[in-house]
Amino acid sequence: MTQHAHHDGDTVLDERGIAHKLHRVALQILEEHPDGDFAFVGIHKRGVLVAERVREFLAKEGLEKVPMGTLDIAFFRDDLHHRTTNPEVQSSDISFGVDGAHVILFDDVLYTARTIRSAIDALMSYGRPERVELAVLIDRGNRELPIEANYVGETIETEREDYVRVSMKPIDAEESVVFYQGGKPPRS
Repeated sequence: MTQHAHHDGDTVLDERGIAHKLHRVALQILEEHPDGDFAFVGIHKRGVLVAERVREFLAKEGLEKVPMGTLDIAFFRDDLHHRTTNPEVQSSDISFGVDGAHVILFDDVLYTARTIRSAIDALMSYGRPERVELAVLIDRGNRELPIEANYVGETIETEREDYVRVSMKPIDAEESVVFYQGGKPPRS
């Protein structure tokens, strides 16, 4: 895990940097679990892309049959009643048995940990896994809940009001991780 001080508008990772960090996450998972006895679940939207990319790296390392699912947490969020707009709903698709499984959840950015808590609640609606671990591309700190990632691509020191934008193809036109000091910039 690398920690650097960043300035407003800094590109923390470019396309090559993202690929390098995700490959490192894949190797960490493989080192921890060489038997490959686990399944991936990506949290919509970019968590699914992170999981798919790590899964591709594992396939290149000889671990080709990692079961994978996708998870929508829209109706499991704890801020649902505070929202002024309806949540964007994606489809969840978990075709493997969750009961007794070792599941690795994936997201792009770990911040307050409320998304992960919601994802665990959503996952439990499919069954009771034996173990749940967390893998993220970016850990930016500032937790509100006692949840930490088991596998982290990059750690960025941020303040609560800062923003980290992850862009990944095919959802976005480019691949980058950009740091914004003091607030969220408009989406371009």
